[in-house]
Amino acid sequence: MSSEPGPSTPSRKRSKWDEDEDDRPSYVPQPKRRVKAKASSMKSADDPGPPQSRTPSYPPSTVYKPPYSIYVPPRTRHPPICPSRSVYCYERLNQIEEGSYGVVFRARDKQTGDIVALKKLKLDEEKNGFPITALREIYALMSCRHENVVGVREVVVGDTLTQVFVVMDFIEHDLKSLLNMMPSPFLQSEIKTLMLQLLSAVNHCHQNWILHRDLKTSNLLMNNRGTIKVADFGLARRYGDPVGVGGMTQLVVTLWYRAPEILLGATTYSTAIDMWSVGCIFAELLLKEPLFQAQGELELIAMIFKLLGPPTKNSWPDYSTLPLAKTLTLPSPQPHQFRSKFQYITSAGLDLLMSLLTYDPEQRISAAEALEHPYFTESPLPKHPDLFSSFPSAAAGEKYGILF
Repeated sequence: MSSEPGPSTPSRKRSKWDEDEDDRPSYVPQPKRRVKAKASSMKSADDPGPPQSRTPSYPPSTVYKPPYSIYVPPRTRHPPICPSRSVYCYERLNQIEEGSYGVVFRARDKQTGDIVALKKLKLDEEKNGFPITALREIYALMSCRHENVVGVREVVVGDTLTQVFVVMDFIEHDLKSLLNMMPSPFLQSEIKTLMLQLLSAVNHCHQNWILHRDLKTSNLLMNNRGTIKVADFGLARRYGDPVGVGGMTQLVVTLWYRAPEILLGATTYSTAIDMWSVGCIFAELLLKEPLFQAQGELELIAMIFKLLGPPTKNSWPDYSTLPLAKTLTLPSPQPHQFRSKFQYITSAGLDLLMSLLTYDPEQRISAAEALEHPYFTESPLPKHPDLFSSFPSAAAGEKYGILF
């Protein structure tokens, strides 16, 4: 076979930006230079001979020039861009739920057999390109890799530009449906385990500068091995340093889990809004029902005032500076109602709950501090996740009736 390149061989027309050194054509000595054997006996004693360590060897008159710019780093520093796989690599099994930002399906990977959750992003009515909420969700999920945060595997596409799917781990239950279906509430040891996992996930998100902004029991997924995972980062966003930057929307967090500073029109907020939601989830685990089941914002504010007592200069120094504070008439001073509302929790557990449901965002406990609270070290100790009971999965089409 001829060694000369044909018309379609690109070896003689390689770009100077090409960085693949393995494809570089090696030097082929010409026949007329194969005279080294004859001339070896006539070499001068002063001639040191060709260097032995240079590989490959080039004629003295040839100066090797790399086939790429010396100012461009090697390609190993830039991973190759791979195209997204097709959604048809998955077999759709059933629809799980539909939310504001997408429809979630249960599916099976045809290659590996893994059961996954496919979230189809709603792009049909988009007029301004790819939605920022979807970008934020994918970014947040990929930034917050944690055992208690739902894992995102890949993004796949369909036949049209409006068919984009986020592939995530499939989890059997959501905590809200589980609470409604369970014949009895979780034990104290089980609540401690769930709270430790939730606080660990929230702390990890906050350390990575991610605000979830929609923590609630329906966004907490739980498998049959006692592990919960935070999901639905559709409202999540990255926040800046210092904490509490402005320019964030107030239309965040489902009403029943919304912090009082947002209800009163605060223009800046921080990680404390997630911690208020964690407190509402803690109370819901204890009561087996949502703590504040209000129909509107004014009713929710009244319910908060009734449980915590009206805010004072000591409990919330910045209350009077909030935009909507002057539009409200505070009720007469009264003590909080935590002990009468939560009769069967220990003093340490009540202290943690009150630290989470604190008026002043500056005084509200952080996730890292909550993980070290004495409530988790007193008896009964947190139950190991493997000892949790298993339940039929509604997402997998299983019937609840077998439990009763």
